[in-house]
Amino acid sequence: MFLYGYGPLLLAGARQTIALAVLSLAVSVVLGLLGASAKLSRHGLLRAMATAYTTLIRSVPDLVLMLLLFYSIQIAVNNLTDALGLDQFDIDPFTAGVLTLGFIYGAYFTETFRGAFLAVPRGQLEAGSAYGMSGMRVFGRILFPQMMRFALPGIGNNWQVLVKATALVSIIGLADIVKAAQDAGKSTFNMFFFILVAALAYLAITSASNFVLLMLERRYSIGVRHADL
Repeated sequence: MFLYGYGPLLLAGARQTIALAVLSLAVSVVLGLLGASAKLSRHGLLRAMATAYTTLIRSVPDLVLMLLLFYSIQIAVNNLTDALGLDQFDIDPFTAGVLTLGFIYGAYFTETFRGAFLAVPRGQLEAGSAYGMSGMRVFGRILFPQMMRFALPGIGNNWQVLVKATALVSIIGLADIVKAAQDAGKSTFNMFFFILVAALAYLAITSASNFVLLMLERRYSIGVRHADL
């Protein structure tokens, strides 16, 4: 029988991996935008906090950060429930995975968005303000579309790395594609085959992602004249 009857388990693990990656990406993008804005802020305290955040995250291995964040969040929740006299509440691995991956890769998106913001000509933003646009309209009509064109290569790279990093969440008990492959491999004594299946699943996810990113790059490059080489 194909996949020794573990096809549904692997499919469920793949869905879990995709959901984890997409939600982590959403958290990372939000933190990245906030972090980039803080780094470009005129307030020294905001710049210092954003710099400390990106420096810390990029200096410590993802696996170590994953364990530190997972256990620190759980400890904080336990202390809160104890202080309020409530029953202990255990954070499920999926939620913990989304929060930890989002927090980690938010630092990388911070640098991606910061560089993209700086690449947009300042004069265009000033022209929008002079024309009477509000700050939000300048962001939505002028800054964001152009910033995305500069940021997409970095976003694509960060996304690919984030997808691969979801495999780390299996160590805290999440039933993702890696955990499913390990369980199937142990049960059938054919670990190599199922780990290979997991690798192919990641390859399929990243290949589909490349197609979507290519479409986005074309979308945000409309009206841009490329120099002939």
